[in-house]
Amino acid sequence: MKIYAISDLHLSINSDKPMNIFGPSWDNYLDTIKADWSKKVKKNDVVLIPGDISWAMKLDDAKPDLDYISDLGLGTKIIIRGNHDYWWNTITKMRVFLKEKKFHNIDFIYNQGYVLENYIIAGTRGWNSLEEGQDEKVFNRELIRLETSIKDGLEKAGMGSNLEQNDSIEMSEISKELIVFMHYPPISNSKIFNKEEALFVEIMKKYNVKKCFYGHLHGASIKDAFEGIYEGIEFKLVSADGLNFKLYKI
Repeated sequence: MKIYAISDLHLSINSDKPMNIFGPSWDNYLDTIKADWSKKVKKNDVVLIPGDISWAMKLDDAKPDLDYISDLGLGTKIIIRGNHDYWWNTITKMRVFLKEKKFHNIDFIYNQGYVLENYIIAGTRGWNSLEEGQDEKVFNRELIRLETSIKDGLEKAGMGSNLEQNDSIEMSEISKELIVFMHYPPISNSKIFNKEEALFVEIMKKYNVKKCFYGHLHGASIKDAFEGIYEGIEFKLVSADGLNFKLYKI
């Protein structure tokens, strides 16, 4: 099994919202993604898509865009919510929708984790830093969701008894690699430069996360993306245009 990632597809299959208004790099980008996908992804592989999937406002309206994702090719597609995914609903309603529409190769991460062979996958949407005037209540809720997702993944991997005894997990106790996916960047070049507190990073450190992949940044904002090692964690931007619309292999 291989794991890939790409975020921010910004699909609008049945609506007039072309992405090439943001620059010529978006010309025919769906064809580029599909061609690259068909070359790389095999039956047992998994592709994480951390946010901004569809411009649809309602779950039913997102069906054509989910059709595109389902039909991309082989592999299981796991989706995390982005800030523009207004169609997002409760996990129960979304999974009922997947079953009704026969999307057998799509699932979601929402307040829960995944165990994939030797990996534990956790994630959440995240939020902008509080210093930028964002809603504190939403920010704090996303912190809770990240920790909930990590704990759920660890429990599914058989770490439940250890979590009951300790607030955090020692690296030596984890037999699988713990990877976090977020939509918003949990850290950026400007935040590091200004030495702002990164609370999402603190949660990842608590559970010895070693890799984090995120999206949200496009165009000129990509220059603020931090890619590399910070506080012992490897960070990587996987927004579609940041990857030239090609899957990134984890």
